[in-house]
Amino acid sequence: MSRRAPLTALLPLLLITPTVWAQSIAVAPTPVDPAAALVPSPWSGSSGELGYAAANGNSTTDSLNGRVRLRYTDGDWIHSLDATALRSSSEYTNTNEDGSTTRERQTTAERYTGSVGSALQLGEHRQLTATGRYEHDDFATYDRLATFGIGYGTRLIDADRFYLDAQVGPGVRRAHNSNEDRNETGLIGRGLFDLKYTVTDNTDVINTLLVESGEYNTYAQNDFGVQVSMNSHFALKAAWQMRHNSEVSDGDKKTDTLTTVNLVYTFK
Repeated sequence: MSRRAPLTALLPLLLITPTVWAQSIAVAPTPVDPAAALVPSPWSGSSGELGYAAANGNSTTDSLNGRVRLRYTDGDWIHSLDATALRSSSEYTNTNEDGSTTRERQTTAERYTGSVGSALQLGEHRQLTATGRYEHDDFATYDRLATFGIGYGTRLIDADRFYLDAQVGPGVRRAHNSNEDRNETGLIGRGLFDLKYTVTDNTDVINTLLVESGEYNTYAQNDFGVQVSMNSHFALKAAWQMRHNSEVSDGDKKTDTLTTVNLVYTFK
């Protein structure tokens, strides 16, 4: 048998071997670090919500409210942002001097709020906090106000389905009294209490109480809500908000309430 025969038989194998080897390299899966896959997103706890209501017929009203909450974790630091907006308007019939009538629209509520905060973790559920808050409300005695406070936060109750967090500390507030057109600046005591109860795997009851008390006014805001998750991103939330000022101008009510049903989107 000729020596060329074995070489001839091996030639096709030599030609296809590099191709097969290259394909095996191309389709080989990239190793995944199990520890890296378990690292949670630094944006955990961030969400946005939106609600709209409209009525037409004998009366015409529109109401829009929204909220964005961002939370970012960087090592021992937790940074947060919370912004809300509310605007309502309605149409009414105006009688002119000649007896004719016209339909006109007026704004009945317009409020924008924003708060930012940073917390330094001292240990599990213990932190030092710094928080700033700004509010603009065209229909309130204090139409503009800003507060800044520092404090200490801790978890008062920690159970399987229930927790209660608290923050307390001093701060300063500057507010504009729209009826008397004057600015009021003074020290305040600030308290924030955050409660959450998990009823079922997809239903949560939440309540947040904020109190800012100073020489000129004591402000309290309570937000109560029931949130039902439809999937990992979307949820429906029914909420009731109460806002109370101890000092208001004559003719203004001390307590305002707001009831909403919103669609919530949670960032994962």
